[in-house]
Amino acid sequence: MATQIGLAVIYLISLSLLLIFNEMIYRRLNLKGEITRKFAHFTATLSTLTFPHLFNDHWYVLILALIFFFVLYLSRNSAYLRSIHDINRPSAGSYLLPLAIYFTFLISHLMGDRYLFILPMMILAICDPVAGILGINLQQYNQRIRIFNRELQKTWLGSTSFLISSFFISVIVLYLRHMSFDLKTFWLAVIIAITGTVAELLSYKGSDNLFIPMSVLIVLLIAF
Repeated sequence: MATQIGLAVIYLISLSLLLIFNEMIYRRLNLKGEITRKFAHFTATLSTLTFPHLFNDHWYVLILALIFFFVLYLSRNSAYLRSIHDINRPSAGSYLLPLAIYFTFLISHLMGDRYLFILPMMILAICDPVAGILGINLQQYNQRIRIFNRELQKTWLGSTSFLISSFFISVIVLYLRHMSFDLKTFWLAVIIAITGTVAELLSYKGSDNLFIPMSVLIVLLIAF
């Protein structure tokens, strides 16, 4: 138990230092909030891939999630953590992220399969920032998606990059889980990629941080 508490404290300190570093480069280099927000999203989410190896009880992850949820929620209208909150759109994504991490870990822990946590987190950590950065910064030959004459906030380039990157990540992780590649693995990767892309496409105000891992997790629970 003491080891688990120590690991939780180390992770808490490490992620706090990451947020401080992110805030420093935002202020010193005068970067856009979208860039530093995506950087924090990528590094923080990717770092949670160690959770199945570090913690044998979900309560440690719950405490960490609640701490960062309240820190991010309470700082949204303050002068602190502008590297996270300085964006030109309403978004609850920053404080939904810790909750998404915990719920995904909880289900993975209860099911006894770490890949139920690893794959959704990898897609959320990598594909979501890639789609966001490409969709926002590459405007030429890139248009917003329209469904039934309604223009969405997502772009063709962003959603396509999410689809492709999530497919390849799914193939790699599924291969590592089964140590084989067959048609079932291929089609499961296709379904995961499409499901995650649709969840990202239809979400709004940062809810993709919750809907993406949950949608991928549901597919995996059905398939496994």
